[in-house]
Amino acid sequence: MNKNPYIILISTIALTILLFTCLAPCGYAEDKLEPSQIPSLISSIRINTPLDFCGEPVPIENQAILERLEKEMLISLGDRVQVILWLKRSNRYMPIIEESLKQNNMPLDLKYIAIIESALRPHAGSSKGAVGFWQFIKPTAQAYGLSVNSYLDERRNIFKSTKASIKYFKALYAEFNSWTLAAAAYNMGEEGLKSEIVLQKTLDYYHLYIPLETQRYIFRAISAKLIMSTPEKYGFYLSETDLYPPLKFDRIKFECTQKIPVYLVAHASGTFFKTIKDLNPDIRGRHFARGYHSILVPEGSGLNFHSRYKSAFKNWTGTGNRQIYVVRAGDNLTIIAERFNVPLNTLLIWNNLNPNHHIHPGDRLIVFKK
Repeated sequence: MNKNPYIILISTIALTILLFTCLAPCGYAEDKLEPSQIPSLISSIRINTPLDFCGEPVPIENQAILERLEKEMLISLGDRVQVILWLKRSNRYMPIIEESLKQNNMPLDLKYIAIIESALRPHAGSSKGAVGFWQFIKPTAQAYGLSVNSYLDERRNIFKSTKASIKYFKALYAEFNSWTLAAAAYNMGEEGLKSEIVLQKTLDYYHLYIPLETQRYIFRAISAKLIMSTPEKYGFYLSETDLYPPLKFDRIKFECTQKIPVYLVAHASGTFFKTIKDLNPDIRGRHFARGYHSILVPEGSGLNFHSRYKSAFKNWTGTGNRQIYVVRAGDNLTIIAERFNVPLNTLLIWNNLNPNHHIHPGDRLIVFKK
């Protein structure tokens, strides 16, 4: 049967209006997206005021130097996702860094070194073996008092690594009498920088021909400073609730009379294995080594920790919780794991073994009850 096309059109319009009215979400006016307020890149890189890094002037009146800064500004602003993460993480970590710098009478601009080094990620790593918030390589970390071993990597500890970086910057400033050169040395190494200064006969960072990464280094820090000091100017509008919350924790100290699993401390803290690892990214692996430890636990869980830990440790070491399996002829790790109905990797972790470890009849393995 043919229908009048006008009736069909009117019916369609009426149905559309009805559906829009019924399906429109509550509070629609509040959920409307605001028009874009991102300024143009050209206007963002226009700099009309004097600049400094750690109180030392940046000679942007020199066109070549201004060009280097503009390049880093454009690169930073081109990765808006990264900048948002800078701003969100800063609320968590920057108060700790700023307080340490103030206590040591250090320029606050040094905090931007942590931004360009790691984007404030504790587990950041480089192809050269640098790790943590301040990207220390192992020898430098150990030279400035950080522990780096199979159980602990304090380069990932925001408190201890910041303290070590401040000691290092102090030594570099004493060497070069310039925070700009100290930062350059932090990136490329003091011996390499001293050599270039002697060969090129200048103490001016901005006119030194040094590795390209180091030539960019100060400009990257200045870009981070400009953007993070006035994020709204560059189109980043974050409210207080958008930021990651500051670290809240209790600090507890305890002694391990033997190697113990991290989950045991998590249990005594009334939290999860992951929470302990997240609060203490410097803990490597799944165990605490024998000795004294100072770690962070969720705020409020430090109360009565030691009594709970003592009880958990007693239960864990009790004979009813684990057994010793003596390896028989024909056994291998896979067979033993299947016999006790546990994942092979779990058996390896319990006994601090690697998958290629060869066992022999008479060897003794620890197996925990489920």
